[in-house]
Amino acid sequence: MKLDAKVYIVGAGPGDPELITVKGMRILQGADVVIYTDSLVRAELIDYCGPTTQVYKSAGMALEEIVHLMVSHVREGRSVARVHTGDPAVFGAILEQIGLLRRAEVPYEVVPGVSSVFAAAAALGAELTVPELTQTVILTRVGGRTPMPEGEQLRDLAKHHTTLALFLSATLAKKAVDDLLAAGWSPDTPVAVVQKATWPDQLVIRSTLSGLVRAMGDAHVSSHAMILAGWALDPNLALADGHRSKLYDKTFTHRYRKGVVEG
Repeated sequence: MKLDAKVYIVGAGPGDPELITVKGMRILQGADVVIYTDSLVRAELIDYCGPTTQVYKSAGMALEEIVHLMVSHVREGRSVARVHTGDPAVFGAILEQIGLLRRAEVPYEVVPGVSSVFAAAAALGAELTVPELTQTVILTRVGGRTPMPEGEQLRDLAKHHTTLALFLSATLAKKAVDDLLAAGWSPDTPVAVVQKATWPDQLVIRSTLSGLVRAMGDAHVSSHAMILAGWALDPNLALADGHRSKLYDKTFTHRYRKGVVEG
């Protein structure tokens, strides 16, 4: 695959090298230069690169160093794959890179990837949007060194009582619990934590809201973890009656099927 001389911002997926998209894999195979976040992206993905590909690890670099590398290589006629974990659109820190690339008049393309929130749900065998229970998922984080904007404090968002996916919040689990309880959540609300989803050492924790902090402490989980909370995480939900979609309901008529009147 011959690539244009530009920057490809590629979502590498959550960890499993097979969960990169076909397009992302082809870009890795064809790129002249690969710059990847080595603290988060599996090194096995670099095996997709060609034998002459120049590979750089970015974990120890500052923004300006990364962008300088990308700009200089593209200006010399090379294709650059800038590889991020998960999907670049969610907590991907790509906006500042795009801004500098645009100022330098260097072309770029964003290639989506599988987000860790969906990898975590898959590890749990969970559907995050359950009919008549919750139809909304809020992707957010607990405010820490990076503050949350006005109106986006977890306590405010939790008042909607939807499924919550908390990124970058493993060290702030106690604050998350306090905020959810203050928003009226039941202490018995199901919660799950998936550390390093789809990696060989993936760890899954199931708990309740009130038991979350202890469960994470007992498992020594403080990083690389997705916290999912809400009644959609009830492990027994699939065995319960109800909560079925209309899509496969034989009495429901839609464009492709006429419903059957039971009687």
